[in-house]
Amino acid sequence: MSSSRNEYKGVCVNKLVKKLGVLALLLCAGVAGVMSYQLLIAPQQNKIQHDFRILSGQKYTWGDLTEHWVVINYFAPWCAPCLREMPELNAFNRQLPENTLLFAINYDRKSESDLNEMAEKFNIHIPIIVAEDSTVLPMQKPSYLPATFIIGPDGKVADTIMGEVTSKEIKRRLTEMQSGVVTISK
Repeated sequence: MSSSRNEYKGVCVNKLVKKLGVLALLLCAGVAGVMSYQLLIAPQQNKIQHDFRILSGQKYTWGDLTEHWVVINYFAPWCAPCLREMPELNAFNRQLPENTLLFAINYDRKSESDLNEMAEKFNIHIPIIVAEDSTVLPMQKPSYLPATFIIGPDGKVADTIMGEVTSKEIKRRLTEMQSGVVTISK
């Protein structure tokens, strides 16, 4: 009787060892999956990979702009304040601070020929982003125009200016953000 009891215990122990072995194997596979995700996939998702193209044909990748502050102005030809601020944006573009880029983007999706015509008609001397299906920017399309976004070197929106803006105001805000000191203007 005791030998059958020992055999029974041995069978139970063997089954338990097998179950624990399978459980350990599954646990290792799960840990390996998490580790491979963290090491291989997650870093790719966290990289700034938004691409856009400007009217001249030059292509930009956000990952290449990590040393820059990027100012993006949304405008439209039917927006009077947008057209009033364009000379200020042109002036800012002529005297860009170091490591700063300025782009404009038309609120309404237009063809390249329409954008060229618009740039000439309204005296726009700023690189214009061509809005395409593949164009992804780090902010949503604004519901109010004009709208100016300042994107930090980390690829995130650092400041938003709703309404008309001057070259002086953009420079002030950039200087404050770059120095880490922000003041509230009236």
